[in-house]
Amino acid sequence: MKDLERILELARFVGWGATDRLRSYYQSSGDKLEVEYKQNEPVTIADINVNHYILENLQAALGHEDFGYISEETYEAEQAKHEWAWIIDPLDGTRDFIERTGEYAIHLALVQQTRPVLSVVAVPEAEKLYYAIKGGGAFVETRDGKRLPLQVSSRERIEDLTLVVSRSHRNQRLNYLLQHLPCQNQKAVGSVGGKIAAIVEQRADIYISLSGKSAPKDWDMAAPELILTEAGGKFTHFDGTPLQYNTGDVNQWGGLLASNGQYHEVLCQEAERILQAWEEMKNLGDGEKRE
Repeated sequence: MKDLERILELARFVGWGATDRLRSYYQSSGDKLEVEYKQNEPVTIADINVNHYILENLQAALGHEDFGYISEETYEAEQAKHEWAWIIDPLDGTRDFIERTGEYAIHLALVQQTRPVLSVVAVPEAEKLYYAIKGGGAFVETRDGKRLPLQVSSRERIEDLTLVVSRSHRNQRLNYLLQHLPCQNQKAVGSVGGKIAAIVEQRADIYISLSGKSAPKDWDMAAPELILTEAGGKFTHFDGTPLQYNTGDVNQWGGLLASNGQYHEVLCQEAERILQAWEEMKNLGDGEKRE
């Protein structure tokens, strides 16, 4: 077994260092931030340089032999799999970074085989760092060194639950699903890390991800998932199966639901039912067009 406490100390140090670097780009760039597009997703110099900082520090301390490194900016499909692998997103919420909403995050997750065992999610503009070790609970740390344990909310009625939703990654199918769920309170937050932070701080209760032509990736989900589940929440596919990482395919296809754990199974079943109704309605419409 790896010394996870020692590795967590390193990951928290790297998380705060990455926070400082991203904030310096965010505060000094103004409207001059150069943006390139990689598979229709924006990439900035901040993504690249912070990714380099994270990898340089982790690899200097831990080496390459025992650990793999799967990063959004350097991932190669043919890279060898390791039992232990870091899954890294140096800037989750690049669009929010570019649009200056302040709602971007840094994700660091260590997975053993296919499941996360350690994670750090930093939210730079809030100056907060969330972290967890499998079986050890989840915590939030502020810049002054104060640490607090995290616990998800408890609501009596399903109608009182609040969904945390994206401002950008939306389509008709997802909108239809959200409009027909039994809970209609919504809060818009950028980055998956920011969304899960809202749930573990009891500002929201549910997050839904729905793949379309593309899907969220391992680095979007791995670190936030462990923070949520260690705070008492659940994060699964709609059919209840756990997410798998470090499998050779970084895509997280299908419907994913993160919640405070209450009504989780009910909401998964409702989501599948609503999407089935959407498909039937769409097929009927397509049939009428052909006629």
